[in-house]
Amino acid sequence: MLTEPLAPTAAAQFPSSPHGARLARRFAVRCLEGWGHQSASDVSCTVALVVGELAANAVQHGRVPGRDFGVRLVLDVTAGLVRAEVSDAATDKRPPLATPVTPPEGESGRGLLLVDVLAERWGWEPRQPVGKTVWAECALVSTA
Repeated sequence: MLTEPLAPTAAAQFPSSPHGARLARRFAVRCLEGWGHQSASDVSCTVALVVGELAANAVQHGRVPGRDFGVRLVLDVTAGLVRAEVSDAATDKRPPLATPVTPPEGESGRGLLLVDVLAERWGWEPRQPVGKTVWAECALVSTA
């Protein structure tokens, strides 16, 4: 189910596959465009990268056969944030409590490190009835 991207909240379900992760990233860009942020803007690129990383993690670490993953974006102009939430059905696989440290020669493991650098903050919470939601809040205006 897809909600209208012009509303301050948008949500969609995607297949738990690499293709689904790419579609989630495109969904984020389309929502940001609907909220007045061009696809090449800092906020759009940041949110797209964060959603892409969280979606890739949901596909790789949170995949449950036959279950999709969900993406929800919330625009909070007052707080100056876009909250990105990615939910999967895997209850037993949870993100680490702290940002993982990955050796530079490692082939994977940089997703949450990127999220930690790009987002104002991130975390996760259990989802009812099953699974978890990993979220990240990205600034509408670059602080760099």
